Amino acid sequence: MTRPHRLVVVTGTGTEVGKTWWTARLCERLGAAGVSVAARKPAQSFEPGAGPTDADVLAAATADAPESVCPADRWYPVPMAPPMAAAALGRPSFTIRALAAEITWPAATDVGLVEGAGGPRSPLAADGDTVDLASALGADTVVLVGDPGLGTINAVRLAAAPFGATPLVVALNRFDPADDLHVRNGEWLAGDGGFDLVTDPADLARRWTS
Repeated sequence: MTRPHRLVVVTGTGTEVGKTWWTARLCERLGAAGVSVAARKPAQSFEPGAGPTDADVLAAATADAPESVCPADRWYPVPMAPPMAAAALGRPSFTIRALAAEITWPAATDVGLVEGAGGPRSPLAADGDTVDLASALGADTVVLVGDPGLGTINAVRLAAAPFGATPLVVALNRFDPADDLHVRNGEWLAGDGGFDLVTDPADLARRWTS
């Protein structure tokens, strides 16, 4: 099976922290630098009529089809965790192994980004979550997106812990260098916390273009 040279799993400290925004911006930056990049969303649940889905956004960022980003039978139009949405819709349950097996990549993909749902321990399938998916895929890197404001240190530490020894990058979304709290949180995470920290997708994309 074709596998990207670098397989990256993108997750967040919670819902609505900017996972899709970061994934899309990374795709755009990498593509502009001549890197072959693709994005995948193994399963998505959403509020119908609330705007483009995550798969739509990622497809636009990679010039791919939304159904290639997320298989059509893994679109669940109910705003719940995917396995809960499937149950609410009366559709079959599915496993992490099944989600992993359904991910396909274009040939010679340099960087493949896989976006989870919710936080690392939010249910992604009947038997697991994004932590389990990262393990099943043998992820090379995890990008953990978080908010830079109050509570981020605790949220980052809790969300990062389950990934163990897998290399992890903390991406602070909506970081404002003029905001003293944002700056101090970033300094603590990169200093006492020992995290690899970025605040701009361009900085992370540059690492993967060499």
